[in-house]
Amino acid sequence: MENAPRSKPSRRSWVAGALILVAAPALARADPVVTLLGDSITAGYGLPAAAALPARLQRALAKLGVVAEVRGAGVSGDTSADGLARVDFSVQRDTTVCIVALGGNDLLQGVDPGSTQANLQAIVRRLEARHITVVLAGLTAPRAIGAGYAKDFDAVFPAVARNTRVALYPDLLAGVARNPMLNQADGIHPNAAGVDIIAAGLAATVARNLRGTR
Repeated sequence: MENAPRSKPSRRSWVAGALILVAAPALARADPVVTLLGDSITAGYGLPAAAALPARLQRALAKLGVVAEVRGAGVSGDTSADGLARVDFSVQRDTTVCIVALGGNDLLQGVDPGSTQANLQAIVRRLEARHITVVLAGLTAPRAIGAGYAKDFDAVFPAVARNTRVALYPDLLAGVARNPMLNQADGIHPNAAGVDIIAAGLAATVARNLRGTR
């Protein structure tokens, strides 16, 4: 039996094919997304957007040869419980790496460290269930608030990292906390120079985890 004559491709088919060929390289070139889930530190309290942590971390990553889009998902005043309540919609589904930087307001409010740990672990589990790599940013409590509480609070972040096996950046404010030259007038929120130090320190850990996702 003779083969039936083949119909000529329609103009619409040619256009659709061309669009696919154009779109494919664009999709392949999409930069990985890093989301900062946190509080006023990651929200850039008191600073213009260009000097806030998301923008400065993106720049610090670029200096390491890592091209990524860094998104801020920080809300001033948020505790770990607040972060848990909004993690599912604040961290968009195209996120490759999420930096969880919560706990500072728990510390200021004297929240039980056990509750903070439970909240952070729940946040990490939810992100991991969505196949998002997590970097947990810890904090160090000042001993002036009470040595016992400070010790228990400091233990939260290593415990969460150990229990969930995620990367830990031990102290988000390392080299910046309680330094008047690197903080705003309130003594809590970093100024632009302080943010640059935070971004530079954090970038290496984030870059390592981004490379591990490829």
